[in-house]
Amino acid sequence: MTYVPRLKSKYKDEIRTALKDKFQYKSVMQVPKLEKIAINQGVGGATTDKKLIETTITELTTITGQQAVASKSKKDISNFKLRKNMPIGVRVTLRDNTMYEFLDRLIAVALPRIRDFKGINDKGFDGRGNYTLGITEQIIFPEINIDKINKIQGMDITFVTSANNDVEALELLKQFGLPFKNQNPNG
Repeated sequence: MTYVPRLKSKYKDEIRTALKDKFQYKSVMQVPKLEKIAINQGVGGATTDKKLIETTITELTTITGQQAVASKSKKDISNFKLRKNMPIGVRVTLRDNTMYEFLDRLIAVALPRIRDFKGINDKGFDGRGNYTLGITEQIIFPEINIDKINKIQGMDITFVTSANNDVEALELLKQFGLPFKNQNPNG
């Protein structure tokens, strides 16, 4: 028997049937699912310090368990001392088992480590069933050794779902265990 992440089996066993009953779907294939998690980290100081991108790639790879890549600028912006194709950020896209593993660690370990944490905001939906969560410090992840950090950076975590609207996506993410603070969706 192969290993199946806890949240993946929870989705198949509990969440799918709960959402099917709540939204009156005719088939389980209509039930929204989490398709991918995209994590982006903008590195503003990368124009002056080239080592910053390499350390950020290493940190994000350590956090997610999947190799992160540098994202490059699309055009020249002289005010920011930016040239086309300069690395200015780091990104990684998680799918399937690594996605569920990361989500489990985010909910169970990382989010509770945020100072004065009262839940995440439900205003990050885009109208099409995707949710973006902003994190201000990468040190909330236990994989990061605080002593080796030279710069605290934030990141954006985007949950891409197959839901048609924000209400269904909010319910899906709540079922997974994401701790939202207020319970009224803006969709």
